[in-house]
Amino acid sequence: MVVSVRSLGLSGISGYEVRAECFLSGGLPAFDIVGLPDAAVREARERVRAAVKNCGAKFPVSRITVNLAPAGQKKAGTVYDLPIFVGLLAAGGDLPVPPADAAFLGELSLTGALRGVAGVLPMALAARDAGIRQLFVPAENAAEATLAGGLTVYGVPDVKALAAHLRGEVPLSPAPAWVPEADTAPLPDLRDVMGQENVKRALEIAAAGGHNLLLIGSPGAGKSMLAKRLPSILPDMSRSEALEASGIWSVAGLADPGHPLLTRRPFRAPHHTASATAMAGGGPSLRPGEMSLAHNGVLFLDELPEFRRDVLEAMRQPLEEGEVTVARAVGTLHLPARFQLVCAMNPCRCGWRGHPTHRCTCSDREVEKYVEKISGPLLDRIDLHVSVPSVEYEAMRRKEIPESSADVKRRVDGARAVQARRFAGTSTACNAHMTPAQIGRFCVLDDAGDRLMENAFARMGLTARSHDRILRVARTIADLDGAPDIGPQHLAEAIQYRNTDILKG
Repeated sequence: MVVSVRSLGLSGISGYEVRAECFLSGGLPAFDIVGLPDAAVREARERVRAAVKNCGAKFPVSRITVNLAPAGQKKAGTVYDLPIFVGLLAAGGDLPVPPADAAFLGELSLTGALRGVAGVLPMALAARDAGIRQLFVPAENAAEATLAGGLTVYGVPDVKALAAHLRGEVPLSPAPAWVPEADTAPLPDLRDVMGQENVKRALEIAAAGGHNLLLIGSPGAGKSMLAKRLPSILPDMSRSEALEASGIWSVAGLADPGHPLLTRRPFRAPHHTASATAMAGGGPSLRPGEMSLAHNGVLFLDELPEFRRDVLEAMRQPLEEGEVTVARAVGTLHLPARFQLVCAMNPCRCGWRGHPTHRCTCSDREVEKYVEKISGPLLDRIDLHVSVPSVEYEAMRRKEIPESSADVKRRVDGARAVQARRFAGTSTACNAHMTPAQIGRFCVLDDAGDRLMENAFARMGLTARSHDRILRVARTIADLDGAPDIGPQHLAEAIQYRNTDILKG
């Protein structure tokens, strides 16, 4: 008898349907799993065998063949333990054949208890799209699975409870739809930063338009402190954005079982020793990297010149297209990577170039070599280049309290609301993502602005890309100002953020 049990698998960050076909036949006892299983899937034989015996059922003494279809797609992980268990007992007559609209996934312990697995959210979304209506998952993953909607999710504590449910003896209770609670944990606030009003202004512009930002200054000036406060002024994620980001985190095994939906934008800060694979994704199982984990959030690179050249160059395509393509011998993977890049760096190797104390010991050539670690094409993709001066003593001793992140966020939310109306019905989310056609429509300059842009283009040696990025930033500044059109003052402020001379001290 052949029993087919529906399950789910992962291909990159997307789920797809898998059928575990269990067949019992005569011959010498054996237990084979086919369908391109990896080592973890093949080891399911021993976990299932122990779980069957420890739950009081009889393990079939026959030749067992389990085919994971589609057989031509590689299967990985421990998610197939539960469907193999159900199919095996159903084929042996110890369990009724499961309903046609039910699917099973989860890892078995030797005692029969179910352990949580990674990637449940994208698999639940795939199950909903495949017409599955009942989804049996480990109890630890039940809340995450309910986020997909359109499914009756059952959190299974162990195989005894599942067997009793399938036999109609003791029904399992469906898991209630998980509703996120307000995240009351405070974020680092801008009011902690004394002085640096010009940098705070740049942070506000970056948050309002989704622009990339480079902070350049001496040690102790507050670059990292300011960058870590950017999430506190970013607009809240929409439901679709939260599901996209949460699905990526789930596949990476970073989802919190008690809080499976990300309600705040991700903030990733990899160390400068990270490899290109760690940043872009890939590896033996083609998992998402830091750029994808920062999707719909912020990727912060501190000490930018210390990152390896290949790591930095790997960001070129994602910064333009919002997607990273990982090509390996085992396949090609397309991962979402629409992140906001924030970088921080010293002006030279010793860090003190341009400091009022004049203690820099680097020669001009040493400064040039230090800055040359960052390629021109990468710098061209960063919208705002901001100098972070050393904080003066008077600013540190001021009695007045600086503006809070909540006040700045209100202005940012107002600017984003204008952009939402502007780009309604399109895939563009903010000014930083405007297409060339949208730039031509929404970034029209008057005669004074056109002359200013022409002079800046010739004097600064701008590229076509930097020209468009200046217009996008100017559009954001005008939105913050509540202006329907870009004025010369908006354009002038945007141009001064492209001053690459600060990279030379």
